[in-house]
Amino acid sequence: MRAIRVPFIVIWFLLSGGLYLKAQTNDFSKSEIACLSCKGKLAQRAVLVLQEEIALKSNISLPIAKKWSTNSRPKILVGIEGELKKLPKSLLEPLTKMDAIGPEGYKLLNLPKLRTVLVIGHDERGTLYGVGKLLRKAILSPGSVLIPEQLKLASTPKNPIRGHQLGYRPKTNAYDAFSVAQFDRYIRDLVIFGANSIEIVPPRTDDDFSSVHMEMPAIEMIAEQSRICDSYGVDVWMWYPNMGMDYTHSDSLQVEIDERHRVFKQVKRLDALFVPGGDPGDLTPDNLFRWLDKVASVLHKYHPKAKVWVSPQVFRPTKKWYDAFYAHINQGYDWFGGIVFGPWIKTPIQEIRERIHPDIPIRRYPDITHSLSSQYPVPKWDLAYAITLGRECINPRPYDQKFIHNALDEYAQGSISYSEGTNDDVNKIVWSDQDWNPETPVIETLRDYARYFIGPDYTEGVAQGLLALENNLDGPLLGNHLVLRTLHQWQALEKKAPKEVLANFRFQMGLLRAYFDAYQYRRLLYETELEQRARDILTSAKTLGSQTAIGTALKTLARAVETPIMPQWKARCLQLADNLFTSIGAQLTIEQHGAMPGRGNFIDTIDEPLNDVLWFADQLMAIKNLPNESERRKAIQTMLQRTDPGPGGFYDNLGSPQSWKRVTKGKDRRYDPGNLASPRVAFGVGLSGEEWVHEVSAKGFDGRYTPLAWTNQISTLYDNPLEMTYEDLDSNESYSVRVAYTGRFPSRVKMTIDNVLVHDFIKTGMQPIYEFKIPETCLEDGKIHITWTCGEGERGTQVSEIWILKNDIPKTTYFEKE
Repeated sequence: MRAIRVPFIVIWFLLSGGLYLKAQTNDFSKSEIACLSCKGKLAQRAVLVLQEEIALKSNISLPIAKKWSTNSRPKILVGIEGELKKLPKSLLEPLTKMDAIGPEGYKLLNLPKLRTVLVIGHDERGTLYGVGKLLRKAILSPGSVLIPEQLKLASTPKNPIRGHQLGYRPKTNAYDAFSVAQFDRYIRDLVIFGANSIEIVPPRTDDDFSSVHMEMPAIEMIAEQSRICDSYGVDVWMWYPNMGMDYTHSDSLQVEIDERHRVFKQVKRLDALFVPGGDPGDLTPDNLFRWLDKVASVLHKYHPKAKVWVSPQVFRPTKKWYDAFYAHINQGYDWFGGIVFGPWIKTPIQEIRERIHPDIPIRRYPDITHSLSSQYPVPKWDLAYAITLGRECINPRPYDQKFIHNALDEYAQGSISYSEGTNDDVNKIVWSDQDWNPETPVIETLRDYARYFIGPDYTEGVAQGLLALENNLDGPLLGNHLVLRTLHQWQALEKKAPKEVLANFRFQMGLLRAYFDAYQYRRLLYETELEQRARDILTSAKTLGSQTAIGTALKTLARAVETPIMPQWKARCLQLADNLFTSIGAQLTIEQHGAMPGRGNFIDTIDEPLNDVLWFADQLMAIKNLPNESERRKAIQTMLQRTDPGPGGFYDNLGSPQSWKRVTKGKDRRYDPGNLASPRVAFGVGLSGEEWVHEVSAKGFDGRYTPLAWTNQISTLYDNPLEMTYEDLDSNESYSVRVAYTGRFPSRVKMTIDNVLVHDFIKTGMQPIYEFKIPETCLEDGKIHITWTCGEGERGTQVSEIWILKNDIPKTTYFEKE
């Protein structure tokens, strides 16, 4: 018989996913759980969590013994260090040989010969985290409880703050649809992965009071959230922005104080209050800290040990504001807990650490939920994804989240993430694992995630599938053929998945993204080709006649809608969106699921055009109405040559990474992951008053559609300079610079070339295109260095396009206001 050669990758997959695990595990399906001197409620809760989670995943309810005994059953022993004196020497000695553990730490040890697993916490919290780790490593399937034979861990968290914000408010993409039971389930999941803090929000924020999804008033739900957290021994934080109109008048202050009495009294447990300096809110530091002093008095009436934390968030930052803020921070208020570093803080965390007293702790508030217009946007994101996935899509970014975490980890005592729903579920788990131990490999976290939440049969497939989804976002989409491979991986998992896995919201999220990404990839290929065909047709306007060319070009572009590509993939996305609404309350569309516009409703943008069809159609319809053939042909040529700088000229679309080679890089991302001192990709048109709109749309110039290039920019934050260098210009010629100022927010921008003023501060946001002569003295060496800066207090510089034009070349008339 001829030997059959099995590819190594198949062998590896089988071993890592199944055979290897079974060969190296011990069967605890008929074991009992014993709690050793578990007098505290939290230790007892840890035992109950262990029993319940094993029963949920294996259908086996292990009995709980009130004390350890010598009967013949395998045992899982849960206890606290210092309370194990009654254990036999055979169990105690192996524990003493393990590394020491500290607060909230645990020791896990499987002793196969004794058929015993030990879960020993340094304290009561440690028992709960030890149970969580055991559940993550156990192989739990119907009728079977297997524990790795080599299980031996001694672990203490590096950071004392490890948590996530779970706001019960309409602005979130799922939390407002949660029931009390769902919050209990989700908080338990986070605790099992090491979280020790949950941040809730008051009923009044920068949001509506209620939504159609809420099953109870927010004031009642936050009481339930606090109660749930207390049952798991988890710290309760509250994010409480200053939403009042006046914090100086006594009547207005009393309204705010009365509200805080009602809110603080409502919650059983509140360990810390986080008040942002801004975003939202707009107080001077003097008024802010006078107000916080009053807030602390109210807080301590109901929660005497709670501390007040504050962030230097401010929309229009100035040196005067920050100097006053840090002066207050260093005064030593007795109610003050620490400083929070989050979105829209101009001061890098390294500088904050230098400006405040060494004893003052810093807590990070990372935005893990948004992909653009955020603290940590996807680096150099493809415009097609920005248009369709948008700001708040399902966004597993495990490697990038670890990178961001570890870049600044040394400056803080941990983090409580900014989250707007379940879309960032993978990112939450990664942050909790990194806050516990920054050395934890991402793949280990993902395998635990897949094994525990979806099932041991999906450990490797889902873990690698989540990594593949992150890789889908890497670089230009047009050439990323790996997107289709990612879909094939998830389809293979989908094909074998039983109904309970297909109904699992975590599996549904990964599967939806795989279909969505592949659909956008195929659409981008298709629509890019259609646009090129339309351009080819229009270049033949002289032969075909302008009216015929225009009509044929428009029909060609319309094929994207009339004959769509891969409609079955779109249909699967819509079905999965409905499934997620059913399984977890995820609101991925406005009409069908009741999402808030510009939030998690990325399914609404699934068919947004990925080429310049909107601008093309807008232009061609106007050209069609011109009075004669000559004018129409001339206008068509002008349109097609919009970006042409002419012979000897230069053109850069700064939304495209290919044009970034001329841009001065700034700080390395390892030291500046939030681009506080380095350029970043940005999105949005920002014309005609379109400020703070999160959708990436090409509409915004007096109601007309704009070129797609205007939706994508390079940007710097605040008054950090944006710099570009052009070389190999002809020093004997004269040049002009044409620039497109578009972007999410209007700013006052100034341009210099080689330190020579080209234009003083211009308020962007209405007129997109400006053109200026380049000073002749700047051209003597054939090289120019362009610098843009904003005025103090501005949000940043945004440039979408730039042309360097030789002045002796005839220019066409570009898209402009009629």
